[in-house]
Amino acid sequence: MTAPGTPTVVQRLARLAHDVGRSGLPQHLREDVARRVLDVLGNSLAATGQPAARSVTAVVRGWGGPPDATAIGSGLRAPAAAAALVNGTLAHSLDFDDTHLPSVLHPSSPVVPAALAVAEANRAPATTLLDGAGVGIETAVRLGMGGYDRELGNSVFFERGQHATSICGAVGAAVAAATVGGLDTDGIAHAAGIAASMGAGLLEANRTGGTVKRVHCGWAAHAGVVAADLARHGLTGPPTVVEGRFGFLHAFCGEQADVEAVVADLGGHWELPRIFFKPYPCNHFTHAGVDAALQLRRRGLDPAEIEEIELGVPTPVLRTIAQPTEDKARPESGYHAAFSGPYTVAAALIGGGGLGLGHDDFTDEAAADETRLALAAKVRCVADARCDTIFPHQFPAVLRVLLRDGTRHEVRVDVNRGGPGNPLSADEHATKFRLNAERVLGGDVAAGVAKAVLDLPHRDDLASVMELVAG
Repeated sequence: MTAPGTPTVVQRLARLAHDVGRSGLPQHLREDVARRVLDVLGNSLAATGQPAARSVTAVVRGWGGPPDATAIGSGLRAPAAAAALVNGTLAHSLDFDDTHLPSVLHPSSPVVPAALAVAEANRAPATTLLDGAGVGIETAVRLGMGGYDRELGNSVFFERGQHATSICGAVGAAVAAATVGGLDTDGIAHAAGIAASMGAGLLEANRTGGTVKRVHCGWAAHAGVVAADLARHGLTGPPTVVEGRFGFLHAFCGEQADVEAVVADLGGHWELPRIFFKPYPCNHFTHAGVDAALQLRRRGLDPAEIEEIELGVPTPVLRTIAQPTEDKARPESGYHAAFSGPYTVAAALIGGGGLGLGHDDFTDEAAADETRLALAAKVRCVADARCDTIFPHQFPAVLRVLLRDGTRHEVRVDVNRGGPGNPLSADEHATKFRLNAERVLGGDVAAGVAKAVLDLPHRDDLASVMELVAG
C-alpha cells in the first residue's frame, strides 16, 4: 500500500513523462529513439502485403472518420487511433521488431505507432514525437521488468502465456500518446491508468498457429491513443493502478510481481539504449541458434554432410520454438517457420538472405522447401544448463552438429547479435531498413526516408517523412 502523500507508481511514471515532454530527452536518447522509429517504419513497410495487415486495414477503411494520420504503405489516412491500429499491426507482423531483456517484450511496435499517430494529428514537432515515444518505451519495459522473477529466471507474463508486449505496450502507448498530445501530469497518469484495463494478449498462437498475435501491437497502440483521448475528456484511472491489490502487476503476475523494478532509479537510469535490434525477421528466441549456424556456415560446413543437429536453448524457450515437435519440424506457413528453432537453424545452415536470414526465408514457399525441411527434421531441441543461467538477460544457444564421417562441431553463442554486447553496425542498420523499405518504396525514396528519420532529432519536419511512407 502506498503511504499517504507518497506518489504512486503511475504518478511517478507520469511525472517523468511530463518532465520529458517539457524539457526533452537528452540528445543521445533522442538519437536512439530515431533509430527505433526508422526500424518500425522499415518493418511496417515490409509487412504491408501481409494478410493480417490487409484484414486490419480493411476494417479501418470501413470505419471511416477524419484523415488525421497516415496508415503506412496503404495510401490511407484515418483517425489517429485507427492509424495506430494499422501501423502497430504492421510493425509486429514480421516479428522483426526490437526486444528488451529481461522483460522479453517488443516495446517500439506498440509505442511508436501511437506516438506517430498523435504527433501527426496534432502537427507536433518531430522532437515531441521522439520524446513521447522514448518515455512510452521506457514505461513499457519498466512494467515488463516488474513481471520478471529473478528466482524463476523468466518473465512471469511469459510463463503464464501472456504477451507482455501488448499488455505493457498498451500502457506505454498511452503514456506516449498523452505526452505527445500535451496532457499534464495528472492527464498522463489517467491515460496510463485507463490503458491498464485495455492491454491483453495470449501467446498460444506462437505454439499452435493463428495470425491473431500480429494484431497485438496494433491493438495496444490503438488502446493507448484511445486511453489518452478518454483522459483528455475527463475519464480517470485509479492512482494505484500498477501496485494495487487489484492493480496491473498483481492481476497479471500475482505475488511474483516486483513493483520496485518499475521505478528503480526512474529518470536516472534509462533502459532505452539497452533494447536489442533484430537482425533476422523471426522470433528472437531463435536468433542465437541462427548466429551459431551462420558461424558454422562461414567455416565451410556442408549441410549435405550433416547427420544430426542438437540445438541447446534455455528451458523456457522450448515451448515457443520447439514444441509441439512435429509442428516445429514442419511449420505450416512462413509465419510459423519464424517461430521454429529447427527451421531457422536449417535455413541459416543452407544460407539465407538479408543479414543472414531475410524475408524470403519466411515465405510459405520457403517454409515448404523439402531441402530445408529435411535438414530441420535432423534438429533436436534440448534444454541447456548454461543457457538457463544466462536467460533472459540474453537469448543464448549452443549448436552441436555431427557429420556423416563422425566429425563433431560445436558453437556456443552467449551474446546474441543486435544488443549492447554485440550491436549492429550503422551499415547493418541501414541495410536492414533498405531491404525492408525497398519492398514498397524505390531505392532513392528509401534512402531519403532513412536520412530524414535519422535527422529527426535536429529537425521538426515529421510530415514530409510520413508522406514518403504513405504508399
